[in-house]
Amino acid sequence: MSHLPVIRRGLMAAGTALALALGGPTGALAQTPPGVLIVGQIAEPKALDPAAVTAVNDFRILMNLYDGLVRYKDGTLEVEPALATGWEISEDGTVYTFTLRKGVTFHDGSPFNAQAVKFNFDRMLDESHPFHDTGPFPLAFFFSAVDSVEAVDDLTVRFTLNAPYAPFLSNLAYPTGLIVSPAAVEQHGADFGRNPSGTGPFTFAEWRSNEAVVVEANAGYWDGAPELQAVVFRPITDANTRTAEMLAGGIDLMVEVPPVALSEFQGDQYEVHEQAGPHVWFLILNAKEGPFADKRLRQAANYAVNKTALVDEVLEGTAEVAAGPTPPAFAWAYNEDLEPYPYDPDKARALIAEAGAEGAELTFYVTEGGSGMLDPVAMGTAIQADLEAVGFDVKIETYEWNTFLGEVNPGLEGKADMAEMAWMTNDPDTLPFLALRTEAWPDKGGFNSGYYSNPKVDELLEAARVATDQAERARLYKEMQTIVQEDAPWVFVANWKQNAVTSDKVENFTLQPSFFLLLDDVVKN
Repeated sequence: MSHLPVIRRGLMAAGTALALALGGPTGALAQTPPGVLIVGQIAEPKALDPAAVTAVNDFRILMNLYDGLVRYKDGTLEVEPALATGWEISEDGTVYTFTLRKGVTFHDGSPFNAQAVKFNFDRMLDESHPFHDTGPFPLAFFFSAVDSVEAVDDLTVRFTLNAPYAPFLSNLAYPTGLIVSPAAVEQHGADFGRNPSGTGPFTFAEWRSNEAVVVEANAGYWDGAPELQAVVFRPITDANTRTAEMLAGGIDLMVEVPPVALSEFQGDQYEVHEQAGPHVWFLILNAKEGPFADKRLRQAANYAVNKTALVDEVLEGTAEVAAGPTPPAFAWAYNEDLEPYPYDPDKARALIAEAGAEGAELTFYVTEGGSGMLDPVAMGTAIQADLEAVGFDVKIETYEWNTFLGEVNPGLEGKADMAEMAWMTNDPDTLPFLALRTEAWPDKGGFNSGYYSNPKVDELLEAARVATDQAERARLYKEMQTIVQEDAPWVFVANWKQNAVTSDKVENFTLQPSFFLLLDDVVKN
């Protein structure tokens, strides 16, 4: 049974609520339908194909449509069974054999089995696969160690790696490892991202561009039917508009609440949720060309930006100053000996003078909003002022989130000197391996958009991902952090505590350290 008529009535109510919030006729708050959760997202999703996207904004939807072989245990980043009921690892750490859950079907009615698992990974990793052209596959790096995938029988699948790979299970729990329906990919081809089919707690209903993605309860879900009838994900890019909608009753759940708006949600009508997680907000610096090809000027930028003021005043204490590329949430791998670059504009000016770069012109890419971007326009404006105060000449160019990614991810060469960026990751390997290695330059398929390169960092990251002893991995990551902080390929700004606000009609909602929205246990009265 489809709930779309009820959902559409709810969206009409949301439109009335927004009109009221923006100064229309006064009256009672709009009432969204019971059993239908309306979520204020930060942007339009790029696609609903888990292999084709990178943004947490998209992941928040995908984690409710799909399952992986494994998942993160509630409230942690520890791995537990999901579509796989268990697994065995060979003594040398290169063969993983998974036993699959019986009786699971995709939303389109096709069977979930070992052949489906093999299809998913072959599609991503094998350029000769008949449906490889349904990509792109920007996070295929997560599974670059996979040499082969074998369907041993219907309920057994075996991964053979080319070397031990410590983050493998954690990466399988990440959205890139979610399992899609081969039948749906075969039917829709490159349009699969608009016609998703998984095994998750909710099924896809419709996607109205720039208006809503609607998902409905999967009554036959293997882990128990959701409490909700449906969820509506609405893209509301402007944070002030999203806040107004929440206050007017047009949405039930708002993610990434602007720090300045948190005080508006202190009454009994609302509940504010916070959760620390592995997040880092930073500025990519173009180390290949322009002023920031000089390490002294990259260091100068780190001294010039008053990160404490950004955290305390712009972000109103909802984050901590970052010391380097690894978030402190990864306690076992975090280098506690590193201190953040202090705010020292005189030191910045001295380095600029030493480099003969007074008045150097900088083009700075800023986004209107996006996954974990921490009030990016206000942050960008404050950073611009700090950099200009020490002698740089900074021009800001502002873009919508998906357009911004389209400019930044292919690399800054020939376009910009710096860009805002935020990552939420599942393992201390992920961010540096995808964004700091030489082999991760954009023309090689990675996200090292500033073209940073240090052979020693490359060596440490390659060694850490194959180390089977966690203490040794930690030593390697800590040494990497020391070198990267000194090289300053980024301005290390903040580690954020994610937040969300729910109305008093919403029960059983919690934020996850993974930054995903898991909604199958949520109740909406």
